[in-house]
Amino acid sequence: MPSRQGWRRVFLRLLVAAVAQELKQNQIVVLAFLLLTLSPSAQNTIPIFQVETKSALVWDETLLERTASSIRDPLSGNEIHRLSDDGIEVSSRLGYERVSPNKEDKLINYTTTIANNTDSDASVQYGGVSVDGQIALPLRVAADNKGLNKHDRRDTWDLTKMHCFQTGFATSERVFSSSATTQIVTLRPRTSITISFVTKDPRTSAVLCSMDGCHLQGKVRYYVTVNRRDYVFVWSGSSVVYCGV
Repeated sequence: MPSRQGWRRVFLRLLVAAVAQELKQNQIVVLAFLLLTLSPSAQNTIPIFQVETKSALVWDETLLERTASSIRDPLSGNEIHRLSDDGIEVSSRLGYERVSPNKEDKLINYTTTIANNTDSDASVQYGGVSVDGQIALPLRVAADNKGLNKHDRRDTWDLTKMHCFQTGFATSERVFSSSATTQIVTLRPRTSITISFVTKDPRTSAVLCSMDGCHLQGKVRYYVTVNRRDYVFVWSGSSVVYCGV
């Protein structure tokens, strides 16, 4: 699991991405994190700021250009968001489901396909998620929890019991989990991979129902990092697919 400083870094990246969307800039250089270090024995000294810059592509439905596009899955009709640059194409799908029929808690599923159309290896790394500005942490998941001890089984979510995976909306080909020791994947040239991860909606009530069905409210932002570039996707709640239950 990332440290407290690591999650602070995630929050700052998502905050910068949100500002970029409001400014309608499709490609910007962002501050990846801002870490203040101050010696406890010298509180009156000038603070030292360590800053790292990274490049980001932000998907914005109001500013679709060459690098950003939106298509429909020909089979399901579900919306797919795409970002592409320098031979790397990243596609995003977002779905949600209730934890159970008797609970209001919701799980949000992020399914991302990365295609490496270059002649070099590409590194793919888990980024972060915010839901209406609230950080949502990845869940500890497993293909099934039958072989786990009682303690681990209680803290681990079984992918086979999640409707987004049961219906085929998401794939368990590769899943980012909070229990993984590393969240970095190496993608070989001219290949692709689909990666899913799941979080719990940090809000207590965020579903709006009408004649058209029930939809999430607010906005979801998440990103993955490919070759040190952040691919940031912004989803309105009404575009998130309901997987069932």
